[in-house]
Amino acid sequence: MSDTITNVQAALLVDSKCTLGEGATWDARSGLFYWTDIEGARLWRYDPRDGRSTFWRMPERLSTFALCADPHYMLLGLASRLAFFDLATGEIEPIVDVEPGMNTRVNDGRCDRQGRFVFGTKDEASPVQAIGGFYRLNHDLTLERLSLPSPAISNSIAFSPDGATMYFCDSPTLEIRACDYLADGSVANERLFVKLTDKTGEPDGSTVDSEGGLWNAQWGGRRVVRYDANGVETERVDVPTVQPSCVALGGAQLGTLYVTSARVGLDAQALAGDTRAGGVYVATQGRRGLPEPVFKGSPAGLAARRGA
Repeated sequence: MSDTITNVQAALLVDSKCTLGEGATWDARSGLFYWTDIEGARLWRYDPRDGRSTFWRMPERLSTFALCADPHYMLLGLASRLAFFDLATGEIEPIVDVEPGMNTRVNDGRCDRQGRFVFGTKDEASPVQAIGGFYRLNHDLTLERLSLPSPAISNSIAFSPDGATMYFCDSPTLEIRACDYLADGSVANERLFVKLTDKTGEPDGSTVDSEGGLWNAQWGGRRVVRYDANGVETERVDVPTVQPSCVALGGAQLGTLYVTSARVGLDAQALAGDTRAGGVYVATQGRRGLPEPVFKGSPAGLAARRGA
């Protein structure tokens, strides 16, 4: 890391003590911040206008999620399946099972610029093996597998501002990859974007800013790192907890960096020195984000499919 790289410090926002906080998402329409506690099976929401946090309990682990074009709904990436969630009633409508019969679960996910949900899976065994996959849920609620290498732990899914580049990773490899994401939905030219040389952290969740920079939470490394479109590190955010897990750019001007974190795997001694692990942190820096793409499919598609 060169001396010209900007360093800022994150501060605690919500002491949520999530077992495995993830899925940092800012809803620019409502001005609300959402995240999940995967192992706690909860969807969390924070309202910066009054500083209140609330959560919904889920029927199984909630690995990832996406905002929907219809703001009354959320698209859930539960451990074993995708589903729609009615924010008002709490009703869950299953869409499709994911990798049934395999010892895997849904993991990281984001919508592409066309409003389709792209996500990956992870191996549930220990040690993990590269048996998962990357998938896309289309507008018509059909599920397809992308022709990308099988991950052990999928993460870092994000898209360039023009939607033509997809970022992703298999966390244990310490590599963030990129590929061309073509108009017809196919992927090509899969390549290395950046190799982490600081082995104190693994690449976890990412987001992309308006200039095309990729912000990546680095699990175990107490940091979030920004890389420009060429994979060169330009900024580093120091996070005062060991396991930052996912990031989003939000706030009124999309200039606030939100960072989720986790307590999972930390023993009593580690937690005694990291008492705010599992909280949400924020940092102010000079870049601006992009509104989070929304999933353009709807529950009406389920009724149409059942009636076909």
